[in-house]
Amino acid sequence: MTDAYIALGSNLGDRRTALTRAVRAIDGLASTRVSAQSTLIETDPVGPVAQGRYLNGVVRVQTELAPRVLLESLLAIETELGRDRTGELRWGPRTADLDLLIFGDLILDEPGLHIPHPRLAERRFVLEPLCEIAPGLVVPGFGKTVRELLNALAQAEGAECS
Repeated sequence: MTDAYIALGSNLGDRRTALTRAVRAIDGLASTRVSAQSTLIETDPVGPVAQGRYLNGVVRVQTELAPRVLLESLLAIETELGRDRTGELRWGPRTADLDLLIFGDLILDEPGLHIPHPRLAERRFVLEPLCEIAPGLVVPGFGKTVRELLNALAQAEGAECS
């Protein structure tokens, strides 16, 4: 079993229900179980598109799935929850956004699959919930813990991980 971390986000419709359904679907994947879930936090959107606020969180899963299979499963869950990646604006509103952040100690850079997530260290809305469930996790390729990454990013905002 490999520990993997998945970011959750939603800013369309009933956000909390969408994310609850997403977590349930992730937990229902073959050879996968959710072993921890952060609190959901409300955050401002990132990017140039005007839109509503997000609910964001992170789950840790233990899985026997390969990284690509897990990612494809996450994309299928997004579709089941009403997301249409073909017709949406980049960084636009969405019913569900499931990003594979970390997969064990793997560092991978393939078309459509980058582990750890390439913008993980730049996103407080990911680091805060990740810090809640895994503050001492050393992020592969960064050589720093989640707590250290969050504190470096958010020091001026007073959003340090406790």
